[in-house]
Amino acid sequence: MIGRGGKRFWTSAAVVETAGGHAIELDGRPVRTPARALLVLPSRAMADAVADEWQAQTGRVDPLSMPFTRSANAAIDKVGPQHGEVAAMLAAYGDADLLCYRADAPRALSARQDAEWNPVLDWAETALDARLAVHRGVMHRGQDKAVLERLSAQVHALSAFQMAGFHDLVSLSGSLILGFAAARGWRDAETVWQLSRLDESWQESEWGTDEEAAAAAEVRRQAFLHAKRFFDLS
Repeated sequence: MIGRGGKRFWTSAAVVETAGGHAIELDGRPVRTPARALLVLPSRAMADAVADEWQAQTGRVDPLSMPFTRSANAAIDKVGPQHGEVAAMLAAYGDADLLCYRADAPRALSARQDAEWNPVLDWAETALDARLAVHRGVMHRGQDKAVLERLSAQVHALSAFQMAGFHDLVSLSGSLILGFAAARGWRDAETVWQLSRLDESWQESEWGTDEEAAAAAEVRRQAFLHAKRFFDLS
Protein backbone atom coordinates (compact mmCIF):
# COMPACT_ATOMS: atom_id res chain seq x y z
CA MET A 1 0.00 0.00 0.00
CA ILE A 2 2.54 2.55 -1.14
CA GLY A 3 1.76 5.30 -3.60
CA ARG A 4 3.59 6.09 -6.82
CA GLY A 5 7.28 6.63 -6.36
CA GLY A 6 7.11 4.97 -2.95
CA LYS A 7 5.43 7.98 -1.35
CA ARG A 8 3.10 7.89 1.61
CA PHE A 9 -0.51 8.52 0.64
CA TRP A 10 -2.42 7.51 3.78
CA THR A 11 -3.42 9.45 6.85
CA SER A 12 -3.75 6.74 9.45
CA ALA A 13 -2.43 3.20 10.00
CA ALA A 14 -4.66 1.10 12.22
CA VAL A 15 -4.89 -2.41 13.66
CA VAL A 16 -8.09 -4.29 12.85
CA GLU A 17 -9.15 -7.53 14.51
CA THR A 18 -9.79 -10.35 12.04
CA ALA A 19 -10.65 -14.03 12.27
CA GLY A 20 -7.02 -14.95 11.60
CA GLY A 21 -5.39 -12.43 13.92
CA HIS A 22 -4.65 -8.72 13.66
CA ALA A 23 -4.60 -6.99 10.28
CA ILE A 24 -3.13 -3.60 9.33
CA GLU A 25 -5.21 -1.09 7.41
CA LEU A 26 -4.19 2.23 5.87
CA ASP A 27 -7.21 4.52 5.81
CA GLY A 28 -9.41 1.45 5.86
CA ARG A 29 -7.56 -0.43 3.11
CA PRO A 30 -5.74 -3.66 4.03
CA VAL A 31 -1.96 -3.87 3.77
CA ARG A 32 -0.64 -6.79 1.75
CA THR A 33 2.73 -8.52 1.63
CA PRO A 34 4.95 -8.39 -1.48
CA ALA A 35 3.36 -11.70 -2.53
CA ARG A 36 -0.07 -10.07 -2.17
CA ALA A 37 -1.15 -11.98 0.94
CA LEU A 38 -2.99 -10.05 3.62
CA LEU A 39 -0.63 -8.77 6.30
CA VAL A 40 -2.17 -10.45 9.34
CA LEU A 41 -0.17 -10.65 12.57
CA PRO A 42 -0.48 -13.29 15.31
CA SER A 43 -0.47 -10.91 18.30
CA ARG A 44 -1.79 -7.46 19.05
CA ALA A 45 1.64 -6.35 20.25
CA MET A 46 3.25 -7.28 16.94
CA ALA A 47 0.43 -5.64 15.00
CA ASP A 48 0.92 -2.44 16.99
CA ALA A 49 4.65 -2.51 16.20
CA VAL A 50 3.94 -2.93 12.48
CA ALA A 51 1.26 -0.24 12.46
CA ASP A 52 3.62 2.15 14.23
CA GLU A 53 6.20 1.63 11.47
CA TRP A 54 3.66 2.53 8.79
CA GLN A 55 2.42 5.52 10.76
CA ALA A 56 5.98 6.78 11.26
CA GLN A 57 6.70 7.02 7.51
CA THR A 58 6.97 10.53 6.15
CA GLY A 59 7.28 11.49 2.50
CA ARG A 60 8.99 8.61 0.71
CA VAL A 61 8.53 5.25 2.39
CA ASP A 62 11.76 3.63 3.62
CA PRO A 63 11.42 -0.17 3.97
CA LEU A 64 14.72 -0.29 5.89
CA SER A 65 13.04 1.65 8.69
CA MET A 66 10.31 -1.02 8.96
CA PRO A 67 11.99 -4.15 10.40
CA PHE A 68 8.83 -5.63 11.94
CA THR A 69 6.98 -5.28 8.64
CA ARG A 70 9.83 -6.92 6.75
CA SER A 71 10.03 -9.81 9.21
CA ALA A 72 6.26 -10.30 9.09
CA ASN A 73 6.37 -10.34 5.28
CA ALA A 74 9.07 -13.00 5.43
CA ALA A 75 7.03 -15.11 7.85
CA ILE A 76 3.98 -15.01 5.58
CA ASP A 77 5.55 -15.14 2.12
CA LYS A 78 8.64 -17.27 2.71
CA VAL A 79 8.61 -19.25 5.95
CA GLY A 80 4.95 -20.27 5.93
CA PRO A 81 4.98 -21.91 2.47
CA GLN A 82 8.34 -23.61 3.18
CA HIS A 83 7.98 -24.34 6.88
CA GLY A 84 9.45 -27.84 6.78
CA GLU A 85 12.40 -26.87 4.61
CA VAL A 86 13.28 -23.85 6.75
CA ALA A 87 13.01 -25.90 9.94
CA ALA A 88 15.29 -28.59 8.54
CA MET A 89 17.86 -26.00 7.47
CA LEU A 90 17.95 -24.46 10.94
CA ALA A 91 18.00 -27.81 12.74
CA ALA A 92 21.09 -28.75 10.68
CA TYR A 93 23.09 -26.12 12.57
CA GLY A 94 23.01 -28.47 15.55
CA ASP A 95 25.33 -30.94 13.85
CA ALA A 96 28.06 -28.30 13.45
CA ASP A 97 27.19 -25.90 16.24
CA LEU A 98 29.58 -23.03 16.90
CA LEU A 99 29.72 -23.88 20.60
CA CYS A 100 31.05 -27.37 19.95
CA TYR A 101 34.29 -26.44 18.19
CA ARG A 102 36.99 -25.16 20.53
CA ALA A 103 40.44 -23.82 19.81
CA ASP A 104 43.50 -26.00 20.39
CA ALA A 105 45.50 -22.85 21.06
CA PRO A 106 46.15 -20.33 22.43
CA ARG A 107 45.35 -21.79 25.81
CA ALA A 108 43.78 -18.56 27.06
CA LEU A 109 41.25 -18.56 24.21
CA SER A 110 40.45 -22.21 24.73
CA ALA A 111 39.91 -21.61 28.45
CA ARG A 112 37.64 -18.66 27.72
CA GLN A 113 35.55 -20.72 25.31
CA ASP A 114 35.16 -23.43 27.94
CA ALA A 115 34.23 -20.95 30.66
CA GLU A 116 31.67 -19.02 28.61
CA TRP A 117 30.23 -21.66 26.29
CA ASN A 118 29.96 -24.68 28.59
CA PRO A 119 27.16 -23.11 30.69
CA VAL A 120 25.01 -22.74 27.55
CA LEU A 121 25.50 -26.39 26.67
CA ASP A 122 24.69 -27.32 30.28
CA TRP A 123 21.45 -25.35 30.00
CA ALA A 124 20.59 -27.05 26.70
CA GLU A 125 21.05 -30.48 28.26
CA THR A 126 18.27 -29.68 30.73
CA ALA A 127 16.03 -27.24 28.84
CA LEU A 128 16.23 -28.90 25.41
CA ASP A 129 17.03 -32.49 26.45
CA ALA A 130 20.06 -32.24 24.18
CA ARG A 131 23.69 -32.61 25.21
CA LEU A 132 26.03 -31.78 22.35
CA ALA A 133 29.59 -33.12 22.35
CA VAL A 134 32.52 -30.68 22.37
CA HIS A 135 35.57 -31.10 20.13
CA ARG A 136 38.95 -29.42 19.75
CA GLY A 137 39.84 -28.14 16.31
CA VAL A 138 37.73 -27.29 13.28
CA MET A 139 37.27 -30.70 11.64
CA HIS A 140 33.61 -31.69 11.57
CA ARG A 141 32.47 -34.44 13.89
CA GLY A 142 28.83 -35.43 13.81
CA GLN A 143 26.62 -35.29 16.87
CA ASP A 144 24.49 -38.08 18.29
CA LYS A 145 21.54 -38.72 15.95
CA ALA A 146 18.99 -38.99 18.77
CA VAL A 147 20.07 -35.64 20.20
CA LEU A 148 19.76 -33.99 16.80
CA GLU A 149 16.30 -35.48 16.31
CA ARG A 150 15.11 -34.02 19.61
CA LEU A 151 16.43 -30.60 18.65
CA SER A 152 14.90 -30.87 15.19
CA ALA A 153 11.47 -31.66 16.62
CA GLN A 154 11.60 -28.48 18.70
CA VAL A 155 12.51 -26.39 15.67
CA HIS A 156 9.70 -27.90 13.59
CA ALA A 157 7.24 -27.08 16.39
CA LEU A 158 7.76 -23.32 15.94
CA SER A 159 5.09 -21.29 14.17
CA ALA A 160 5.95 -19.50 10.93
CA PHE A 161 6.26 -16.18 12.75
CA GLN A 162 8.39 -17.64 15.52
CA MET A 163 10.61 -19.32 12.95
CA ALA A 164 11.11 -16.08 11.04
CA GLY A 165 12.70 -14.61 14.15
CA PHE A 166 14.41 -17.84 15.12
CA HIS A 167 15.98 -18.08 11.67
CA ASP A 168 17.95 -14.91 12.28
CA LEU A 169 18.84 -15.83 15.87
CA VAL A 170 20.44 -19.03 14.59
CA SER A 171 21.97 -17.84 11.32
CA LEU A 172 23.45 -14.66 12.77
CA SER A 173 24.96 -16.43 15.78
CA GLY A 174 26.00 -19.56 13.89
CA SER A 175 24.56 -21.68 16.66
CA LEU A 176 21.30 -23.57 17.08
CA ILE A 177 21.87 -23.70 20.83
CA LEU A 178 22.45 -19.95 21.09
CA GLY A 179 19.34 -19.42 18.99
CA PHE A 180 17.30 -21.43 21.49
CA ALA A 181 19.04 -19.72 24.41
CA ALA A 182 17.99 -16.30 23.12
CA ALA A 183 14.50 -17.39 22.14
CA ARG A 184 13.78 -19.04 25.48
CA GLY A 185 15.36 -16.33 27.60
CA TRP A 186 18.30 -18.23 29.08
CA ARG A 187 20.06 -14.86 29.14
CA ASP A 188 19.23 -11.50 27.58
CA ALA A 189 19.75 -11.18 23.84
CA GLU A 190 22.79 -8.92 24.18
CA THR A 191 24.59 -11.47 26.34
CA VAL A 192 23.80 -14.30 23.93
CA TRP A 193 24.99 -12.20 21.00
CA GLN A 194 28.29 -11.48 22.71
CA LEU A 195 28.78 -15.20 23.32
CA SER A 196 28.44 -15.78 19.58
CA ARG A 197 31.24 -13.26 18.98
CA LEU A 198 33.67 -14.66 21.53
CA ASP A 199 36.29 -15.56 18.93
CA GLU A 200 35.98 -12.19 17.17
CA SER A 201 36.21 -10.35 20.49
CA TRP A 202 39.34 -12.29 21.30
CA GLN A 203 40.93 -11.34 18.01
CA GLU A 204 40.03 -7.69 18.56
CA SER A 205 41.63 -7.74 22.00
CA GLU A 206 44.81 -9.17 20.52
CA TRP A 207 45.08 -7.24 17.26
CA GLY A 208 42.83 -4.23 17.60
CA THR A 209 39.50 -3.31 16.03
CA ASP A 210 38.96 -2.91 12.31
CA GLU A 211 36.44 -0.12 11.76
CA GLU A 212 34.79 -1.71 8.74
CA ALA A 213 34.47 -5.08 10.46
CA ALA A 214 33.12 -3.39 13.58
CA ALA A 215 30.48 -1.56 11.56
CA ALA A 216 29.39 -4.80 9.89
CA ALA A 217 29.25 -6.52 13.27
CA GLU A 218 27.01 -3.77 14.64
CA VAL A 219 24.58 -4.26 11.76
CA ARG A 220 24.40 -7.97 12.59
CA ARG A 221 24.01 -7.20 16.30
CA GLN A 222 21.03 -4.94 15.67
CA ALA A 223 19.48 -7.60 13.44
CA PHE A 224 19.96 -10.20 16.18
CA LEU A 225 18.33 -7.99 18.82
CA HIS A 226 15.43 -7.30 16.45
CA ALA A 227 15.01 -11.03 15.79
CA LYS A 228 14.63 -11.64 19.52
CA ARG A 229 12.00 -8.89 19.81
CA PHE A 230 10.13 -10.29 16.80
CA PHE A 231 10.25 -13.81 18.25
CA ASP A 232 8.87 -12.57 21.57
CA LEU A 233 6.01 -10.70 19.89
CA SER A 234 5.11 -13.85 17.93
